[in-house]
Amino acid sequence: MRSERRILVGEFGRPHGVRGLVTLRAFTADPEALGEYGPLSDESGTRRFALELLPNGLARVEGVADRDAAARLTGTKLFVERDALPPTEEDEFYLADLVGLDAFGPDGRPLGRVAAVEDFGAGAFLTLRGEGGERDVPFTRACVPEVSLEARRLVVVLPDEGAEPPGGPEAPDGVGEGGS
Repeated sequence: MRSERRILVGEFGRPHGVRGLVTLRAFTADPEALGEYGPLSDESGTRRFALELLPNGLARVEGVADRDAAARLTGTKLFVERDALPPTEEDEFYLADLVGLDAFGPDGRPLGRVAAVEDFGAGAFLTLRGEGGERDVPFTRACVPEVSLEARRLVVVLPDEGAEPPGGPEAPDGVGEGGS
C-alpha cells in the first residue's frame, strides 16, 4: 500500500532552448536521484512527469517537445510518494517526517506542534504552531538538539529574539568587530 504522504523533491524552472528542455531545481541531497524515484507528480497529484535528467541542471520531460510547453511548466513543484524514497539510516530522517511532531522546551514545557518545515535557501526552519500562535525556529542543532521520530517529539531551544548580532546592533550581516 502506498503512502498518502508526498514529499517535495524539486521544481521546474525556465525553459531552455526551443526543443522543450527545462531547467530543474532539485531539493534532494543528490540531484541525480530525482531520476530514480519514478514518475514525479505536481502538487495536486493529478499530473505525472517522467524525466530524463541531463547535465547542467536540465531535464527533458516526456511529452514536452517545444519551448511553449516547457514554459507552461515553469514553477511547477515536483513531488514523490514518501514510500518511493530510500530508507534513512539510524539517526537520519527526512525533513517532512518532522511535520506533526510535538515540540517541547528543554525544561519539558510544551511549545506546540511542527506545522511545516520550510527552506528558502538559507537553511531549513520549523514552523511551530501552539497556544501563542505560530513561531519559526531555525532547524539547527543549537535550536533543535533532540529529535525522536519514535516518540513523535523534539526538543527546541528557542533563540533569544532580542539578542543583538555579534559586534553590536550596527554590525552589518552579523559580522563582528575584527571580521574581514
